[in-house]
Amino acid sequence: MAAQLNHTIVRCRDKMRSSAFLAHILGRPAPSAFHHFMVVALDNGVSLDFSEEREGDIAGQHYAFLIGESDFDAAFARIRESGQPYWADPARQRPEEINHRDGGRGVYFEDPDGHLLEILTRPYGDA
Repeated sequence: MAAQLNHTIVRCRDKMRSSAFLAHILGRPAPSAFHHFMVVALDNGVSLDFSEEREGDIAGQHYAFLIGESDFDAAFARIRESGQPYWADPARQRPEEINHRDGGRGVYFEDPDGHLLEILTRPYGDA
């Protein structure tokens, strides 16, 4: 039996703000409403469904997005234009750098709720 990721829920304080932020950085269409979620659809049929949490802490998660070279250029430009801090590593020890692992490019940045987002042009270990 084949298994594919279909969607995941992203917990946030403001689903409109958080879903719009991700859609903008990735150059995706505007998020759409589905029940109580705001949905950001990706090209491989997977969606990120943003759900508001009114109480308690938001546990930070990591979401990595494999994108093409020209899409990386555009997304990285939007990250820099927004003044968003970014790093070459998930430990956030190399600020204002990108990485070049396995012949690709990658960068980490945070969304409005502190989730660590990553864009990369080549899967790690794919050298």
